[in-house]
Amino acid sequence: MARRALILVEGHRGSNGLPYVQAAQRLGLHPITLSADPVQYDYIAAERLEAVRVDTDDLDALISECSRLRETYDIAGITSPWEAVYATVGKLCRHFSLPGPNPASIERCCDKFAQRQLLAEGGVPIPAYRLAANAADVESFAAEIGLPVILKPAVGVGSTGVRLCRDVEELAEHTNYLLGGSHIWRSSPRILVEDFVQGPLYVANLMGNDVIGIVAYEFGPPPHFVTRECIFPAPLTDDEYRRIADVSLRSLQALGLGWGPTNIEMRWTKLGPVVIEVNPRMAGGDPKLIQLGYGVDLITEHIKLVIGEGWDLRTRHSQTVVYRSLVPDRDGILDWIDGGSRAAAVPGVAEVKLHVKPNSPIVRRGDYQDCIGYVIAVSPSLAQSRAIVQRGFDLISWSITRFPTARE
Repeated sequence: MARRALILVEGHRGSNGLPYVQAAQRLGLHPITLSADPVQYDYIAAERLEAVRVDTDDLDALISECSRLRETYDIAGITSPWEAVYATVGKLCRHFSLPGPNPASIERCCDKFAQRQLLAEGGVPIPAYRLAANAADVESFAAEIGLPVILKPAVGVGSTGVRLCRDVEELAEHTNYLLGGSHIWRSSPRILVEDFVQGPLYVANLMGNDVIGIVAYEFGPPPHFVTRECIFPAPLTDDEYRRIADVSLRSLQALGLGWGPTNIEMRWTKLGPVVIEVNPRMAGGDPKLIQLGYGVDLITEHIKLVIGEGWDLRTRHSQTVVYRSLVPDRDGILDWIDGGSRAAAVPGVAEVKLHVKPNSPIVRRGDYQDCIGYVIAVSPSLAQSRAIVQRGFDLISWSITRFPTARE
């Protein structure tokens, strides 16, 4: 009998790459990663995983490779931890008659302009927005909406290229960054100009049409949106939770989603929840928080769905989880970083991760890649978890020597 395999189209350099592989192995599946550059995923070599180099932007090439693999393996399912190829995953699943997301819905959702149009048509509260193709459009639309505004690529992931522009100087600077050749575009350059909706940020995590949990996020200082702290479950009243869940389900309906994982970012305003973004994929670090807090392994349950098995989303327990990012305050060369093992030994600390090693260059981009590590604490209460994470956080230190031309 042929060995059952799970095909992963690309991996993930963040928090979800290795967990997908490990979950597949626990389910008795042989994970095979198809990637344009498998070397970029450190865990593939470290775990001696099977990987195939193929152009993952070429659907025909992927179909050909999967057909070749079917001669040796029983392909139980196809998925990906990376949003950029998720529509392609849906097309592959349809070609091979496997369970998967609707590729048309994914493509519409990944185009943030199309997404906002559909949400607006569905009566979902969203920020005021305009689509700009050039610097003149950006300036005109920002004046129309009123500063401050958010500028972001119409297609992108991980807060890359997203910035708060508080005055005309910041607006011009970021417009030039996006259109002047510094930003790498995966599609034709189009910029969303959005009203800066203020209020606490929450992320609703869904599987199918079920809201599994809501995470509260806190960012570092503007103009960027770099995560500093997460709390799960988010400290919400019953009415706030109900209203966020209601808006989340309305968003799925408006976008034609509802198969597999979705995470929905929203701000709580004076008028209630306003949807900032709908992502048709597993959230970056949220599955780990939900597993620690509720005992629900979303990645494993997603793979069960992918291979046509029933999932189990029941809460096993209820704990409060606090995540704290390690974010440097300067660019330069990392001389040393220390204290990870001491932090991990603090009672109640569930995990400590350091992403960088000495002599690594540190270049802050204002997105998720700025995080050089994290500490996660778990306890029965929010106050206790915050105190634990602070104790672990304070035990970690590092030194960075500035680049000769670096500025504060």
